[in-house]
Amino acid sequence: MTPITKTAPTIQTGTRLVGKPQHEHLRWFAEGVESVLRAHGHTLLGEDEGTPRLVINFTDAKRPRSFRRKSQGTFVVSVVEVGKEPENILQAAYPVLVRSLSNLLIYMTKRADGGWRTYFVTMEQGCYAVDHRGDDKAYFEQIYTRLEPLATSHLVINNIFVPDLPPTLWQGNEQTDALREAGRRLDQMNLLPTPFPIHEYLSERSLAHVKKLFGIGGLSYGNLSVRHDERSFWMSASGVNKGELEVVGRDILLINDFDEAKNAMRISVSPEVEPRRASVDAIEHWKLYMEHPRIGAIIHVHAWMEGISSTTVNYPCGTAELATEVAELARRQPDPARAVIGLKNHGLTITGLSLDDIFERISGRLLPQVPMT
Repeated sequence: MTPITKTAPTIQTGTRLVGKPQHEHLRWFAEGVESVLRAHGHTLLGEDEGTPRLVINFTDAKRPRSFRRKSQGTFVVSVVEVGKEPENILQAAYPVLVRSLSNLLIYMTKRADGGWRTYFVTMEQGCYAVDHRGDDKAYFEQIYTRLEPLATSHLVINNIFVPDLPPTLWQGNEQTDALREAGRRLDQMNLLPTPFPIHEYLSERSLAHVKKLFGIGGLSYGNLSVRHDERSFWMSASGVNKGELEVVGRDILLINDFDEAKNAMRISVSPEVEPRRASVDAIEHWKLYMEHPRIGAIIHVHAWMEGISSTTVNYPCGTAELATEVAELARRQPDPARAVIGLKNHGLTITGLSLDDIFERISGRLLPQVPMT
């Protein structure tokens, strides 16, 4: 049986600014961003100079133009400016993020006092602001702290599908039954936000481009997994409704290795079923399971808890850097097998001896709003 392998992206370096800022304020912002990037040692690439790791895309909020990546390893931050602050920033800005095919959106609005407010809008529906308070250097340093994780991160979202799932597992087992029930419980607890209607905002061509780059057909938040054995675990697939995990090998995947050379997760599948992509958080779950044999289950939700340890850097989902930082925080916990780890501006990763163990510990303690900083 021949594995189906997706070629891993080449590691990129350098940053490129694209688009022509049309207004004086955006031109000032572009100059400031270029200056702070150079000050931190980033190479600014011209139009035909290599493949950038980070692209700053200046575009229009009403007619957002996308930057067509040639590699998964390129992160795009789009920048737009609007004259008036909308009542609901996320509602106004998120469609711009999606239409511009960006990892992050910088959405700049004018404050009531005439100054400018800079919002950062994430794919996870996070939204937080930075104000300019008269000090250009301090302001652009704050901007840089939001850009730096994108400029230095490495995605691990490729999959190697191997049709070697034993027939005895084609219909699942006790672990997959437990995963289905846990997905239903998360849905009942309103911890699985309705996926953003990406099909309503992208053309067929753009949607095909998103699928090719990231292996997704929609945006679905939260995921869960349960250990199968010492070296493998069952996990909810990407883009599936976690409240309706149905087909083993499609909605529920058996992940059994990380191929570092190919920068890809290895997944055992049935030759009878067309698999979905693995969750972008699979590399994070893999690191936790391999380091801590007592971990029996992991749940990731977009919620919060008081008094928890949190990552310090807003690394994107699906990156080796986020997975490494989460694993390090788990190591510091009194019991890594029963840890609650905050992901900055994102949500929670919770480990447990079992899925039931996790639900018992989070009952009545979750806060629906993730603090944005």
